[in-house]
Amino acid sequence: MERTAQLVARPAQRTIAYDPADRSSSMHTRAARVLESNWTGASTVPSRGLYPHQWSWDSAFIAIGLRHLSPLRAQTELETLLTAQWGDGRVPHIVFNPSVPLDAYFPSPDFWRSSTAGRAAGAPRTVQTSGIVQPPVHALAAWLVHRADPGLSRGRGFLARIYPRLAAWHRYLLHRRDLGGGGLASVVHPWEQGMDNSPCWDAPLARVLPAPARSFRRADLDHGAPEDRPTDLDYGRYVRLATDYRDAGYADGKGAFAVEDPAFNALLIASEHALARIACELGATGTARHARAERLTTALLDRLWDPERGMFFCRDVRGGGLIPERGVSGLIPLLLPTLPREITAALVRTARGPHFSLDDTTRLVPSYDLLGEAFDPQRYWRGPAWFNTAWLLERGLRTHGERDLADGLRSSVLELAESSGFAEYVDPYTGAACGTTDFSWTAALALDLLHDEPAQDTHDIGETKQIKDIKGGDRG
Repeated sequence: MERTAQLVARPAQRTIAYDPADRSSSMHTRAARVLESNWTGASTVPSRGLYPHQWSWDSAFIAIGLRHLSPLRAQTELETLLTAQWGDGRVPHIVFNPSVPLDAYFPSPDFWRSSTAGRAAGAPRTVQTSGIVQPPVHALAAWLVHRADPGLSRGRGFLARIYPRLAAWHRYLLHRRDLGGGGLASVVHPWEQGMDNSPCWDAPLARVLPAPARSFRRADLDHGAPEDRPTDLDYGRYVRLATDYRDAGYADGKGAFAVEDPAFNALLIASEHALARIACELGATGTARHARAERLTTALLDRLWDPERGMFFCRDVRGGGLIPERGVSGLIPLLLPTLPREITAALVRTARGPHFSLDDTTRLVPSYDLLGEAFDPQRYWRGPAWFNTAWLLERGLRTHGERDLADGLRSSVLELAESSGFAEYVDPYTGAACGTTDFSWTAALALDLLHDEPAQDTHDIGETKQIKDIKGGDRG
């Protein structure tokens, strides 16, 4: 792989002009200001106080928004993240900024010990990272960033330089993380799935002995209200899982927690389709990658789809069987353009039904079942609505021709992003801000929807549908 200095080298900034007469220019300016204030010179922190380092899937979403401000900065965001990739292909979920004090965030670099505990897995020596991963949105982000300014991208060799890293990242997930043997990637820690505190994890986490409370200090409570954050019991279990994974040298397949998640795998499939397009852009053929994406889609349907309840569910690899909790993760596969029509219709019905209430009683789709016993409209991922899942659902609805629902969701995202001060997440009923404000992916994804360019994505969707048609049409 290329040296870090080669990968992040960049020419002078190039910015796309924005018409100040546009009626949305004030929101554009405020969102851009959030991203500028969270920019470190090479990447963007999610939040200056609560999250002072670079996060993996955050940076992918941030790049998607940054492409409307500066395609160069969007490319740099992804390039910086990928310089921290491990030798086994994994992209770590945190890349630590050495100038940030150790006590500013927990778990800190001295907990993960990546350069020593991760040596056998090829952890980099020159930068400290975590040892777990996050959802693979990166190839999709890279493709969208390329499309924002193809000339700049080709001139810098952007796709040519990051394609091998993205391909290695997918190989790691497809080979090292197929812990259930059914073709899907498993997460080995709730933090890897991104929806950290979801009730979907309660059953598999119940088997984990929590780390003693005295063995760690929660820096997150310095910046967030305790009633909005995970409980100490849950946090103790998170720490135990991470400790055991670290002490095993970050070897996969040995831990007590292994879950196949529908959103994680749907994003892997979407990024496989994106990698196919990148391969074509680089002069190769994307047929094999499109075919792999279709095999993964079949595995997703075989292993995680519940026809009676009309959505996808997580599978507990260690405990066996589907986890009977409705999380927004089970709607995210709507993003995939080659799902059978009856599946997409069922997902839309479920999203509009009483469990999620899209376009009815909620302002944004909640992260967890409104009727679930564990529902809490403000506690982290146990009910609040998040802007990244709304962006993914908006894209999925538009992909499958649900234009009115997509337009309504887009309007809600833009309204609530601005009125909440670009909050980390919001109460799904009232839209009241929760967590921190001036949150980077909220600002970035609001920018992306503000600069709504459905025509740009039509080519991508149509291209994938052509692949499906060549293979013989819809399944089922």
